[in-house]
Amino acid sequence: MDKHLSPGCHGTDYTASQASSSRKPRTLGGAGSRHPSIEALDSPTGSHVEWCKQLIAATISRPVAPEPMARDYKALRDGNKLAQMEEAPRIPGESIKAIAKDVMYICPFSGAVSGTLTITNYKLYFKSLAREPPFLLDVNLGAISRLETIGVQNHGENTRGLEIVCKDLRHPRFAYKKEEQSKLQILEMLTRYAFPLSHDLPLFAFLYQEKFPEDGWKVYDPAVEYKRQGLPNESWIISKINCSYEVCDTYPALLVVPSSISDVELKKVATFRAKHRIPVLSWIHPESQAAIIRCGQPQVGLSDRRCKEDERYLQIILDANAQSHKLTIFDARQSSVADTNKAKDGGYESESFYPNVELNFLEIPNIHVMRESLRKLKEVVYPAIDEAHWLSAVDATH
Repeated sequence: MDKHLSPGCHGTDYTASQASSSRKPRTLGGAGSRHPSIEALDSPTGSHVEWCKQLIAATISRPVAPEPMARDYKALRDGNKLAQMEEAPRIPGESIKAIAKDVMYICPFSGAVSGTLTITNYKLYFKSLAREPPFLLDVNLGAISRLETIGVQNHGENTRGLEIVCKDLRHPRFAYKKEEQSKLQILEMLTRYAFPLSHDLPLFAFLYQEKFPEDGWKVYDPAVEYKRQGLPNESWIISKINCSYEVCDTYPALLVVPSSISDVELKKVATFRAKHRIPVLSWIHPESQAAIIRCGQPQVGLSDRRCKEDERYLQIILDANAQSHKLTIFDARQSSVADTNKAKDGGYESESFYPNVELNFLEIPNIHVMRESLRKLKEVVYPAIDEAHWLSAVDATH
C-alpha cells in the first residue's frame, strides 16, 4: 500500500485486477433522441442535463468527414477477397483481421445505423456511409473490459447481438447476421485481439512500427526535471542508492532524499516499509520549500513494531522544511482497512512514536466499491437522464 506524506501530504495507491462478471442476455431496441451536432457543443444552451446528453452523444458516436482509404482488402481469416471495401485508417504495424458488412450499430441517441465493422489488431472501427457526413465509431481494443452476447429486437430471427463493455464507460452495441459471424468469426477475432495475452499474442505496443526522430528513452531525463524544481539544494540531494533497482524495484533509479540521511539508514528504512518503498520527494514548492513525499506503509504488524531509523527519517523530512512544525500524513485508506492490514504486517504510523506527526485517514473505500460507484454514475447520465430525480440519483452513487 503506497502513501504520500508531507509537511504537505500522504496518500495511498491501489491496484486491482479487472473483475469480470457475467450477465444474462438482455433485449434492447434502437429508438432514441436525435444525434446532436458538433457545433451545438461549442455553445451549450438549455439545462445542464441537456448539455450532458449532447456531450455524451458526441463522445460516444460522432459523425466525421470522409477520409481517403485504401481499397481491395484481403481477408486474413480465410483468404477470401472482400473487394471495393472502405478500409479503416491504420497506423504503422496495424493490420486488418476481419471485415463484416451490414452490421447494425445500435446508437442510444439516434437509433440503429447500418455500416461496415472492421476489426484490426489495434481497434474496432465502424463506419456507415448511409449518412452525410459518414457515421464513425472507433474503439481501441485495449479499452475493452469484456464482451457479451445480447438479445436484439426488430432485426430478424437470424440476428445476433454483441455488447462491448469498455473501461471508459462506453457500452457500444451491435447486431449482425449469424452467417457473417460464421464466415468471418467476428466474435472470435475480437476476443483474440482485445485480450491478446490470453491467446499467446503480443500486445500491440510491441508491433507498433512508427519511427520517431528522437530516442524515446531520452525524452524524460529525471536529472533535468529535478534541476527544474531547484534540486539538489542544501536540504535535499539526488541519491543513486537505487541505481540498480536493488533497494526498491518499483522506484526509479534516481531518488531525492534529505541531505542528512545516510545510505545505511535508508536501507534500514527500506526494510521497514512495504515493498521497500522508502519516503522520497515527489514535489517541492519553489519558494516555501513545502514538500510532498510518497512512501509505502510501515510494517508495524500486530505487535506495533518500531524502527528508530524510520522515526528519525520522518523527523529529518520535517526539518528539511524550516517553515513547518508538523508533518501531516494523509492515508487514503479507510481506518478499518488500515487496522486490518496490521494482521498482514502492514499498518500505519503511530503518533505516539512519531512526534510532530498528524495522521489523517481519507476513508476512501477499496477499488471494488469505487468501481461500483463509477458504474452507478454512468447509469445516471447514460443513455438517458431523469431530470426529476437528478440530485437524488447522483447522491445514490456513493
